[in-house]
Amino acid sequence: MPTYKYEGAYTSGEKVSGVVEAVSQTDAVAKVRQNCEIVLSIKEVPRTAARDPLSKLQKITAKSLSLTCQQFSIILKAGLPLVQTVDLVADQCPDKNLAALLKQVSEDVSNGWSMSYSFEQRGAKVLPVTFRETVRAGEESGDVQSAFERMADYFQRMNKTHESLVSALTYPAFVIFVAVIVVGIIMGYAVPTFIGLFESFDMELPWATRALIAMSGFFQKYTLVLIALIVLAVFLLRLYGTTEKGGPRLARAQLHLPIVGGIVRMSNASQFAHTMSTLLSAGMPILQAIDASGRTMSNLCMAQEVLETLSGVESGRTFGECLSYSKEMPAMLAQMTAVGETTGSMETTLQVLAEYYDNETDLLSKRALSLLEPALIVVLAVFVVFILMSVYLPMFSMYEGF
Repeated sequence: MPTYKYEGAYTSGEKVSGVVEAVSQTDAVAKVRQNCEIVLSIKEVPRTAARDPLSKLQKITAKSLSLTCQQFSIILKAGLPLVQTVDLVADQCPDKNLAALLKQVSEDVSNGWSMSYSFEQRGAKVLPVTFRETVRAGEESGDVQSAFERMADYFQRMNKTHESLVSALTYPAFVIFVAVIVVGIIMGYAVPTFIGLFESFDMELPWATRALIAMSGFFQKYTLVLIALIVLAVFLLRLYGTTEKGGPRLARAQLHLPIVGGIVRMSNASQFAHTMSTLLSAGMPILQAIDASGRTMSNLCMAQEVLETLSGVESGRTFGECLSYSKEMPAMLAQMTAVGETTGSMETTLQVLAEYYDNETDLLSKRALSLLEPALIVVLAVFVVFILMSVYLPMFSMYEGF
């Protein structure tokens, strides 16, 4: 959650300053006015990396988080004190990075910190927003055990989705890798051997052979240049994606790609619905839930549209109505969210939507992969036939000449 630094004053003229955590600047002003009558200035404090050795750890996987949340839920349900619970979970955690983080959290809780504040300070770069905000919501609602129980289900679903995607992409990735190696060997070693043989004879080569020779010469001469250009292009594209305007533009372009765009859209809709449902079930206020859910989405364009609804909800409009104005979010998601908001069952409605979009993502991914595999085979077959024609046609011409 963003932190805002403010300066205020009482009606008596006495000035006061401090910091406050809030979803937006409007929310921050409202919180400040609870303590002082006049707000003189307020601005967001930029996030900085914590000066802690744990800040350099890699992000924790969904599988590790699911197991850890299950352990938290079981031990807290048994009635053990919080500090002892964190110690036990840290001792049983198979992930060394997460175990080190939990040890630090245990010390912080012993020193009087809240668990959510410790996770925010120590794990801002390695823990997902959903985890940190759900722990915060559980503490505020007084039911941390249920918050961990819901997160265990959430991260288990995320891990299952990730593993199924990796499993589905393994075969096509292996085929492409082998094809690149084979093509490189053919173009770098086999073709030059045949070229030397053909050039020793004074004969006109077929078009296919001339094309293959030209391709082989080009790759031999410019392979390093091509690799350097590809690396530079990827670097510049990533750099552009980190800019304020470039990130959303690239994300929007990704959504409009054939086949891939549909998968990305369904995947982000599922991610949003899962996160929003989990946070609301944990007792988090809707403004904070919208802010946290938007920041967890991988597509910046869709995330931006979700975060833009905050101002409308703050002004008194319903979330479903604000979401209906988004251009990239699925229309059914906005409509069903509005229905759930009206009937008072938004958490359940979002959970149903999340399962629906999970199925849609899985279906679209399988359909794309079912098209990709035969396409790869056809491309490789065409290339092999082309090479065979390039090599054997001159040989046939040589035999006819004898």
